[in-house]
Amino acid sequence: MGPVECLVLAFPGERLKVAAVTAVADLRRAGQVRLIDSLVVTKTAAGEVWSSELAEYEEFEDAVAELGPEANLLGPEDAAEVGATLEPGSCALMLLVEHVWAARAAEAIREADGYVAGRVAVPHEFVEQARAAYREAVAEAASGRS
Repeated sequence: MGPVECLVLAFPGERLKVAAVTAVADLRRAGQVRLIDSLVVTKTAAGEVWSSELAEYEEFEDAVAELGPEANLLGPEDAAEVGATLEPGSCALMLLVEHVWAARAAEAIREADGYVAGRVAVPHEFVEQARAAYREAVAEAASGRS
């Protein structure tokens, strides 16, 4: 099995967009990730937190059908924890995924008695800075500058 990670994707508004669910289905279909479980968490404008399964939404029916069975590992405690971090009037898609693309490397690392000793989530603003720096480096390389 490849590395497993719980991702929390936050969105403005109390309603998750179909495009977000479709993007996850596309990754699964391409063999990049295996969806182990998912949960939609909403924090109303009044601050109430509630959660639901993707399968409960009619508008996600097509995308959810492509995701396959889920293990139901994410629950109310997880939803409460995520809800505490959300802004009122927003929602999040929690995804417990296996990174299938890294399965061979993970297996080789385990066979060598290795393990992931740490992992750092990079904040959004730094991701944007890295993206801009990478685009600049690619543009420089394409123009023959170093």
